[in-house]
Amino acid sequence: MSVVGVMQSIVIIGASSGIGRALAVQLSAGGHRVYGTFNKTTENRPEGLTGYAHLNVLDESPDFSFLPDSIDGLVYCPGAVNLKPFARIKPEDFISDYQLQLVGAVKVMQACLPKLKNSNQASVVLFSTVAVQTGFNFHSLVASSKGAVEGLTKALAAEFAPKIRVNCIAPSITNTPLAGTLLNTDEKKEANAQRHPLKKIGQPEDLANLAAFLLSEKSSWITGQVLHADGGMSSLKV
Repeated sequence: MSVVGVMQSIVIIGASSGIGRALAVQLSAGGHRVYGTFNKTTENRPEGLTGYAHLNVLDESPDFSFLPDSIDGLVYCPGAVNLKPFARIKPEDFISDYQLQLVGAVKVMQACLPKLKNSNQASVVLFSTVAVQTGFNFHSLVASSKGAVEGLTKALAAEFAPKIRVNCIAPSITNTPLAGTLLNTDEKKEANAQRHPLKKIGQPEDLANLAAFLLSEKSSWITGQVLHADGGMSSLKV
């Protein structure tokens, strides 16, 4: 059963794969009204959704007309992991990454803000990465844009309190299509698992469980936080 106790209307941007899909499946199975979006992945619709619509957050004016008048939870899942040596990255690559990771989230939140305000207690969940707190080679693109997401999380949590809570999850490498090239062999999976104190890589359900908790009334005293679900990577050396 979902950790979300009271039936809610939840919007998941990027519900067709990875963490977003795992969360959509969990919340729908728990009896909640889930409105999911997809961009390129059309054949992987989670079962039980109340609504499912195409949305490209990079469009100048995305269409949000499919959403209900009141939203209790909003989760922004689109992202990219482009790992390159800094010397090979063009300045415009940083702009493109920023547009997806941060500006896309801003567009979505601004469009949904009046609907979130119609809820008695709304919750927004964003995603960062362990690479913001813990420096890794070749992560300058994603660490820069996700660092901005963490700053936005805290600023909006202050601005929207007490009506809307805003939190952020910062995972380590997770077994999703986004990390496909990093985990496409058993050897790569094992090598990445061994880098973590818990000796395993994350699964979509691990992050979906935490996101569901942050959407629920069980986390009603939590806002402005960056939660590190990363197998101990960011804080332990064993």
